[in-house]
Amino acid sequence: MKRLKIALIPGDGIGKEVLQEGVKVLKTIDKIDNNLFFEFEEFPWGCDYYVKNGKMMDDNGLEQLKDFDAIYLGAVGHPSVPDHVSLWDLLLKIRKGFDQYVNLREITLLNQSLTPLKDKSEKNIDFLVIRENSEGEYAGVGEWMNKGTPEEVVLQTSVFSRKGTERIIRYAFEEARRQKKSLTSISKGNALNYSMVFWDQVFNEISQEYPDVKTYSYLVDAASMYFIKEPERFEIVVTTNLFGDILTDLGAAITGGLGLAAGANINPERQFPPMFEPIHGSAPDIAGKGIANPLAAIWSVAQMMEYFHEGNWKDYIIESIRVLLKEGRYLTRDLGGKSLTTETGDRLIEILTQMVTENKSK
Repeated sequence: MKRLKIALIPGDGIGKEVLQEGVKVLKTIDKIDNNLFFEFEEFPWGCDYYVKNGKMMDDNGLEQLKDFDAIYLGAVGHPSVPDHVSLWDLLLKIRKGFDQYVNLREITLLNQSLTPLKDKSEKNIDFLVIRENSEGEYAGVGEWMNKGTPEEVVLQTSVFSRKGTERIIRYAFEEARRQKKSLTSISKGNALNYSMVFWDQVFNEISQEYPDVKTYSYLVDAASMYFIKEPERFEIVVTTNLFGDILTDLGAAITGGLGLAAGANINPERQFPPMFEPIHGSAPDIAGKGIANPLAAIWSVAQMMEYFHEGNWKDYIIESIRVLLKEGRYLTRDLGGKSLTTETGDRLIEILTQMVTENKSK
């Protein structure tokens, strides 16, 4: 039996609600699959914790988390705490502390009715964005000089190291080779004459080692246009921290919204635990109303199963979401339905259980 320890960080707002539905999926898998057993431990960190304790997580939080097999995060953020504090002192602290330098976000349309794009179907929108997750524009390097004076100057410095750039691009090439798909690099080399020229150079260098992988390279503004006009151009995408953050929200918009967008934060060497999360944020305006969409949180469970080499469970979960969307009876308001968060989660578990049972009987 594979025993897996999962650290739960519900966090803020709707994170607490959607994470419950994801945990229900994990417990269902535990119940059905005799080879898997999950242990859970919950941590109360987030903005409420900050208001009470002056910090987003315990000082030794990373030490507490390091022996878990995975971290499952709900959402971070609340108007009572500045966004840069809630982000840097919890989410980014974990990503950087555990060197989760790969961020995986799947841009996959599961039902054609959900895309706002004319004449685009499931076969046109199905690609993976691999986002650099440790440095770049989110390195946190800079300076604020002469604050509050007419001579005020702010510097925000992007950091692109040879190590950091090579490893994310090489990871992307390996993934493209494994899946036998093309790889597209997205940068802005015409305007950012140091960092992005360097990125393009490294991409070209590494491409020589992978002659079997077909490659493309786009400026980020052109890529944004193609995400909308011709998403079928993309199969595997590799890009920087900032561009990946922005483009994957655009990707979510063309597949049904942030309620269907999940992210995995990975240390490929498996020296540290990965972290899985919906990317939609804490949505304090609807928190506590029971109407949040849990499907992104559940999709992140599918990513977790893939990380644990339980690909069949990932396939079952994604197909269950597909069936739920096709039925259309248990959708939350963001998808045009009237169901509560728990109702959507419960129906998905019914579909998942039935699907697995029927498959076993064949």
